[in-house]
Amino acid sequence: MTESELKEEVVKAIKSVYDPEIPVDVWELGLIYDLKIFPVNNVYVEMTLTSPSCPSAGTIPAEIEQKIREVEGVNDVSVELTWDPPYSQDMMSEEAKLELGFL
Repeated sequence: MTESELKEEVVKAIKSVYDPEIPVDVWELGLIYDLKIFPVNNVYVEMTLTSPSCPSAGTIPAEIEQKIREVEGVNDVSVELTWDPPYSQDMMSEEAKLELGFL
């Protein structure tokens, strides 16, 4: 599997994770700031949450890590949570904005 194919599979895995309070996946919400595939298929994800007081702060990053680990070919996964820049609704995809009635 090429790096781009692996990245595509990792994105699919991330898209299977939803914020329990919002019916949109974390990718479309814009919570993923960075996704890198390093040699030997190590995956790095930098992400945020909708707010620092998000009740799912402990579960969403862990679920993302678990889903990525299930992707065939992935060697290791590192998920880093950041609050910089702060999340805003502008980070949502057009699809997410439509789903949530912002457009």
